[in-house]
Amino acid sequence: MPSDETRSDLKAVENLHTTYEKIKSEIGKVIIGQHEVIEQLLITLLSSGHCLLVGVPGLAKTLLISTLSQVLDLKFNRIQFTPDLMPSDITGTEIIDANHEAGQRAFRFVKGPVFANIILADEINRTPPKTQAALLQAMQEHEVTAAGQTYKLEEPFFVLATQNPIEQEGTYPLPEAQLDRFMFNVYVDYPSSSEEQDIVKATTAVLDYRLEKILSAAEIVGFQKLVRRVPVSDHLVEYAVNLVRATRPREENALDFVKNWVNWGAGPRASQYLILAAKTKAILEGRPTPGPDDVRMAAFPVLRHRIVTSFNAEADGVDTLEIIKRILKNVREKGA
Repeated sequence: MPSDETRSDLKAVENLHTTYEKIKSEIGKVIIGQHEVIEQLLITLLSSGHCLLVGVPGLAKTLLISTLSQVLDLKFNRIQFTPDLMPSDITGTEIIDANHEAGQRAFRFVKGPVFANIILADEINRTPPKTQAALLQAMQEHEVTAAGQTYKLEEPFFVLATQNPIEQEGTYPLPEAQLDRFMFNVYVDYPSSSEEQDIVKATTAVLDYRLEKILSAAEIVGFQKLVRRVPVSDHLVEYAVNLVRATRPREENALDFVKNWVNWGAGPRASQYLILAAKTKAILEGRPTPGPDDVRMAAFPVLRHRIVTSFNAEADGVDTLEIIKRILKNVREKGA
């Protein structure tokens, strides 16, 4: 007989699946298409991760994120990253508070825009590394330190950074160590022809929609804890680890095309994120435990930005997606 805790978790999985359908329905009032992107954003949020969105301008990335924050009843701040943005513009700054009656002055910390639940870091590669690091530290530690004082960030804390893949002039690309802090690298593609026609019709008419708030911050934190309790088999963990190790050209049994096309593979954090994403994907669909297909789904957004290709790959016209596809074909789970 299942324990009371197990029955409670199974009920929570069922509730989350129903809630997920409602969230998609509400977002669909504003955003047409992009179903895979929406799913990946929610997987990242419920896995307590952060997300890097890559797409050309005009694909409603900002609108999608602000809509998500409204549906989830979370505080949302957008930070436009520019070359002159300073770390204190993100984290906050100290100002002198003067009490004229008592003739006293004291420093007071004014919180920056990072103190919110969902942060949109728009065009994160437009600002110098020092400012990028200020946000990335907050992502990692979920806290901000200023003038010797540490301030905790509210939970859930979810950062969505965007990058434009076309225009690279005047940008500061994120180094691999900082890219590794993002759970998912999500590519936002152009809509289909029918979706684009629907977008034009909807956005050139009178906008009339009301968004219902589906989840509170406390409920999201509860679901994040639920994800951690989802059981996963040793075979699936081994499969996820084998996939990640297959990206490393210096492994003992490295695949020939990996040796030829890859300089550096993914680290252990990728294995962790594959399992977390698989767990979240399963419970979003109402299943109590994940399977190999859930790990394979997560392989592209988890590994895309963690594989550093070689000059040979560039010469052969091979990108990281092609390498991941080949790895998935060559590495199979036990019993497959």
